[in-house]
Amino acid sequence: MGTAARPDVHDPREASEAALADGLAAGDAGCTAELYRRWAPLVRRLAGRALGDSAEAEDVVQQVFLAAWRGRGGYRPELGSTAAWLAGITRRRVADALTARTRRHALIELAAARYVPDIATSESVLDRVVVTQELARLPLAQRTVLCLAFYEDLTQPQIAERTGWPLGTVKSHARRGMQRLGTRLAPAHGDARKSRTGASG
Repeated sequence: MGTAARPDVHDPREASEAALADGLAAGDAGCTAELYRRWAPLVRRLAGRALGDSAEAEDVVQQVFLAAWRGRGGYRPELGSTAAWLAGITRRRVADALTARTRRHALIELAAARYVPDIATSESVLDRVVVTQELARLPLAQRTVLCLAFYEDLTQPQIAERTGWPLGTVKSHARRGMQRLGTRLAPAHGDARKSRTGASG
């Protein structure tokens, strides 16, 4: 009994959705790239609508197709279209992004609270405000790395695993974030203290 011929995917741009799905399951990088070309706009639109942030939406797009590649062995075309499958992955990644956003905001507040333990005085309250503002002004990637390192006690390899970023990228974000935060906090606290000294004189 002969075996069924596999769909021809030598030119993925001309392949049907079923052929691309078979190619993806077989680990064909060309089919995966063509699926990205066809469906990334849909994923980007869904993520952007849910997150309201184009940078976060773009991160979700990359995560969705990475997840699709890694989970290709479990994809069953007979159970639904490629678009529906990718939309399902997108919903899960958007939920993860929203959870991470909430966690980042909480960590920023925690960072401000821990920076000055005694928040009863007006001086410490002002310090909390300054720290919170400066953390919030850091680029998202730098803020994420610093919060994960200092307030979840994650090592840089663990941060790389959590975020999906290369280790070198994590190290770069950490270094730049610390430099930027230190540069901004030093004059901010100096000016605030001078202002309080002048006001009390």
